[in-house]
Amino acid sequence: MRTYENIMIVHPEKVGDEYNAVVEKFKGVLGDLNANLLKVDEWGVRKLAYPVRKQGRGSYVLTVFEADPSIIDEFERRLRLDEAVLKFQTVQLEKGFVEESSSAAAEETAGFEEEE
Repeated sequence: MRTYENIMIVHPEKVGDEYNAVVEKFKGVLGDLNANLLKVDEWGVRKLAYPVRKQGRGSYVLTVFEADPSIIDEFERRLRLDEAVLKFQTVQLEKGFVEESSSAAAEETAGFEEEE
């Protein structure tokens, strides 16, 4: 099994239960395809660099999972068919997945102070 990272942008009008249904749907798809979910991180609504399907914003969802390479085509096919997904990208993580500890994240941001 290889480790993959997928980021998808969900339509900004999908909020609340509709948004949760989209995220749960694709968690279920990965489960059906015998993938092992390692992390699902919802980044919230963010501004897009350029309009996608006439939308300037979108909800970002990062998913990290382990799977056989053969299931990636089917997973991406299902993402392509869903109207709620504006854009997506799946990449293979060469070195696998390493969970970043909260102390390491705190150390990275500790050096930045707001200027007045």
